[in-house]
Amino acid sequence: MKVKSALLLLVLTIATVLTGCEPLMVLNPKGPQAERQAHDILLSIGIMSLVVLVVFAILIYVLVKYRASKQSPDYEPPHIEGNKWVELLCVGIPVIIVVYFSIVSVQSNYIVEAKPKQYQDQKPMVIYASSSDWKWHFSYPEQDIETVNYLYIPTDRPIEFKLYSYGPITSFWIPQLGGQKYAMSNMVTTLHLAADEPGEMMGRNANFSGKGTAENTFNVTAMSEKDFDKWVKDVKKTAKPLTEKKFDQLLKPGHLGQMTFTGTHLEFSPAPNLHHSGSEKSHDGKMDSEMDMNMDMSDHDK
Repeated sequence: MKVKSALLLLVLTIATVLTGCEPLMVLNPKGPQAERQAHDILLSIGIMSLVVLVVFAILIYVLVKYRASKQSPDYEPPHIEGNKWVELLCVGIPVIIVVYFSIVSVQSNYIVEAKPKQYQDQKPMVIYASSSDWKWHFSYPEQDIETVNYLYIPTDRPIEFKLYSYGPITSFWIPQLGGQKYAMSNMVTTLHLAADEPGEMMGRNANFSGKGTAENTFNVTAMSEKDFDKWVKDVKKTAKPLTEKKFDQLLKPGHLGQMTFTGTHLEFSPAPNLHHSGSEKSHDGKMDSEMDMNMDMSDHDK
């Protein structure tokens, strides 16, 4: 009776603690890329849980069947040869699981690295996301505005982030929209994301980059295209222009609140020319590396 009471108390305690936990952001997706990743996580948890249950069931069976018994002192257990089918299952099942996970991982990697399938016919909005100690700068070339430590994006439109850093390597991550990708000082990496529904989300630097990493976060707000256009117009009316002197001040190590400017730092401090190629493509369908090669050739002709 005491054991049952203790187990019941343990279960109630765990249930009470878990009710106070917020849902994991990666399991509460707001975009197609994050939805695919959440599906893979739940699939992995399900298969691993099944494996654990089977292993524990076998363990209990073995402990019960082959437990110590009151045999005579001269009892000798029968000689048992190995069973090739049992050995084949013990080796074959893990191999099948690993192969299956590998196939799923490769397929998902191609899906999340490309522009979301349902937005293939739309032109993506390009946003340059650059980091410095310990803040994020978001440049909107199409809208000619820039924000610091916060990001506004329209829903139902693909977003193409161009990532790079003005300091150490950082990792751009919005858990509810997709996985992380590194931002480096001498190249631009591309990350494709999209938001399916309006709402507020959290983004952060997922890579340790000094004492200010814990506060190296930014707020993300997804809104309708109409509300986004209204926000852009309001910024154009109220925000001050971003000057080179002001931008140099922003790059100094430290933490800042949210800031908004007209113009972008790309005019006087452009992104690095080197692009990470791999499977990444620019919004017009050409490889980034090919674009850079064409630019270099044109400059040489001049």
